[in-house]
Order: sequence, then structure tokens, then C-alpha cells
Amino acid sequence: MNINFLNPSFFFLKKPQLTLFLLFIGCATPKKNPPIDKRPNIVFILADDQRYDGIHALGNTEIITPNLDALVARGTTFKNTYIMGAMNGAVCAPSRAMLITGRSVFDITPYAGSNIEMPDLLLPEALSMNNYTTFHTGKWHNGEPAFLKGFKEGSKLFFGGMCDHYQVPTKELENSKKLSAIKIDSTHSSVLFSNAAIEFIKDYRASNPFYLQVSFTAPHDPRNMPKKYEDLYVKKEIEVPPNFAMKHPFDNGEMDIRDEWLAGYPRTVDEVKANILAYYAMITHMDEQIGRIINALEEKGLRDNTIIIFSSDNGLAVGQHGLMGKQNLYEHSIKVPLIFEGPGIPQGISNEELVYTLDLYPTLCDLTTTETPKTVVGVSLFNTLMSQEKIERSSLVFAYKNSQRAIRKEDYKLIEYLVKGEKTGQLFDLKNDPWETTNLYDLPSYQSKQIELQKELQQGLLYYNDVVDMTAADWNVDPIPAWIDNVSPETINRLRALAIKDRALRGFSN
Repeated sequence: MNINFLNPSFFFLKKPQLTLFLLFIGCATPKKNPPIDKRPNIVFILADDQRYDGIHALGNTEIITPNLDALVARGTTFKNTYIMGAMNGAVCAPSRAMLITGRSVFDITPYAGSNIEMPDLLLPEALSMNNYTTFHTGKWHNGEPAFLKGFKEGSKLFFGGMCDHYQVPTKELENSKKLSAIKIDSTHSSVLFSNAAIEFIKDYRASNPFYLQVSFTAPHDPRNMPKKYEDLYVKKEIEVPPNFAMKHPFDNGEMDIRDEWLAGYPRTVDEVKANILAYYAMITHMDEQIGRIINALEEKGLRDNTIIIFSSDNGLAVGQHGLMGKQNLYEHSIKVPLIFEGPGIPQGISNEELVYTLDLYPTLCDLTTTETPKTVVGVSLFNTLMSQEKIERSSLVFAYKNSQRAIRKEDYKLIEYLVKGEKTGQLFDLKNDPWETTNLYDLPSYQSKQIELQKELQQGLLYYNDVVDMTAADWNVDPIPAWIDNVSPETINRLRALAIKDRALRGFSN
């Protein structure tokens, strides 16, 4: 079968030159006519629920992603990039809020949706103040006021968490000040948003650089896409991951939530394979749209002065550890891809530094010579990106509500749980057990490592303004209600119906 993809090599006709990226430093300003601004354009592409291994070039031999593979080959990939977590079940809302504020999960509103605090200078707002044209298309899960504060231009804007990919309720940004009424677009979301990005690129005439953010809703469910992308995969050839389980071994505090309804209980190999196939097909379809965007940059003559960044708001279990969603602190749900490609970016580099996605804010500021606001707690990756310098960070800490806390340090990962007054722990050796299948917690031979990580976890949480006391029986915090206990019966019924419909797409029923 012929795979009708754009040839990635078509996009990369010239080797990016570091000098092009640095021309703005010390250059004389003409007295007549506005100078051509040689600061790089930025294209930030954000996937929805795409975990780190959702790219062929990053080790997943089953998935088809030629355009993302080309970015990996021509750029620098941060292979240990994580979200910090979430204080609510809609993980993508706080994750995206951390991206645009540079703050930790403990310094944003718990939901971080329409009520995100806005005293801070948002990332697109800071770039706009530095003479960048800011344009957004796609999903925006942090409310209309924050969007209007941050972006000057935008098209095909979806304000919400999820929707049918062929029935996307979008708005237009009119005169940089107000949003239009909702229009339902029947074009698939990935095509819809890429079309808007391509139109922006083709029509761009200004001499100043631009910041273009393309926020796909793929591969978030419901996973409906053109059938030919599903046909690229054969279900019987899809492998279930080594950490597949029919159910999670204990209550993690969020077992009954919408995401977990996307497969039956107990989990079966057949249904998990079907979900993985659809997940891959969504990513492959999106990958082709990414290729179209890159091709538009090339045709416009902007490719050599544009830095492309690809990442995701969070990962997804899709059957791993008996889970389907992302309301946990396993690698599959908090580890995401992060790729930089463009002028001045070293090629073919796999960087192993420990990185948060909230580090993107200060990094973009440095890449664009924009002043980083003092409210930003993320660490700039500029020096490690350009010259592989070490980051002064020995570990990463994570949180989900007040029931899960975790730390990653070197090759080890510790997860602590407090659910209904009961504590549970997990300790994994990620070097020898990357799928997190063997729990070393409380084993005598790992006691010193466990104590070391517990101490550093507490220190790290305090540094980021978490108020938990891990030594206390109740962590000295009030439990945050489970999602199922905090939504209306009407909402539950509506979302159950959507889950049933999505399972039917895979050929399964309750």
C-alpha cells in the first residue's frame, strides 16, 4: 500500500545557519525604511494527549510519523520532558496554563480553565510586547479572557476540552479585540487547524517576526479520522505494552472518570489494541497536517528563519497499568515529546536533561530576546539547547490532586499515594524497568534510595509552594474530591453516552 505523505526531505532544502539566527545582535539600524527583523519566527505545535513514544523516531517502530521524524533528525529532542501534573481531572487545562504562565502547578488556579489568573504576563503577550505578531489556531483550554489578553490574531479557535473532530465549534478573532459567534465546522479538526495556520503563513507580509501556535485536538478522543489512516495499521500486529493490565492494582484516587470509560472493565487485549490503533491513526493523520504547515513555510521562503517546536500537553495510558486516561503520575501520562528544529538548533541531538514543559516560556523568551517576567519559575533551556550545557536541576517533582505525589531523580522514580486515609508507594528503576512494572518500594535493598527520594520529594514540593507534609498521616491537606463526586448527574450521563459512542467506533459495547 502506498502511503500518501509529503516527503519530509522536501521541506529541508538548506542547512540552517547559526549566523542567520544571530544577525539581530549588534546590527546597525537603517535610518530609512523599517529594518528586516532577523529574529526567528516561532511555530509552536501542541498535540493533545500525545505521549513521548508517539513518534516513530523516538523508539516506537509501530507508529507512522514521517514529518515528526524529520524534525527529530534535523533538530534537538529533549527525551526527559514532563508536565508537572494537575490539581483536577481535566489535566490538559492546568498543563496548558503552566505553558502560558511559566508557573508551577501549585501557583495556578486548580482548574485553570476559564478562571485562570491573568495578572501575569502570558507568554504570547510577552512576545507581542517584543514586536512579535501572535497568532493562534486550535484548542484553547484556558478561557476566552486569557486568550484575548495573549493573542492579537487568531482563526478557527476552539474554546473547550474536547469535541467531535468533524463537528468543531470554532470562533474567529475579529479586529484583535472580540470573538465571533460559534460556527460548527465539519472539516476534520486537524485539517481545519492546519488550514488556518497555512493561510496565516501564506498571507504574512509584515517585516517583524511572528509567533504561530497550532494547538491540535488530536489524538484526544473521540478518535475519529479518515478511514485510510486506520487502514495503515493492522490490529493483530499492534503489540500491547509490557505493562498492560486488566485493572490497576489499587485505588489511585481517580479510578472512575470519563477517560477510564473508553474501554470496558476488566481491560481486554483486543479492546486495548483497538484503542492503540486508533490512537496511532490519529497521530499519523495529524503528522501529515504538520507536514503541510512546514511545506507552507518552505514555499513562503520562511523556513530558514523559523524555529519549529513540537510538544504535547500530557500523555495517555491507553491500557497501560490497567488505565486509559492521564490522571496519574506514570511515565505514559506525564512524559511528553519536546523537539526544537530550526536556525541555530543543533541537529540530531538527544538531550537527557530533566525538563518541565513550563520551561518553554523562558526558553522562548531567550530565543526571541524577550525579557523573562519574574513570575516565571521555569528554567530556560537556551544554553543546553544551543551548547548542551547542564541544567542546574537534579530532580523533577509531580502532583495529581492531593492523592498523588512523585519525584524523578536520575534513573529512579518514586510515587506516593494517599487515598481515603491509606498510603501506598511505588519505586521504579527506570533504566532497567522503563515500563514501571516492578515495584521496589519497601524492599530492604532499596530502603536507602527510597528514603533519599522521599526527602528530596518533600524539599522539591516545598520549593514549588506545595503545602503537603509527606510525613503526616493526612499530608496536612484536605482531600480534593474525585471527579465523579464533583460533577452533575447530567454531565455524567452526557459523557457516558460519548464514551459509549467512542467504544462503538472500535466495535465494542457495554
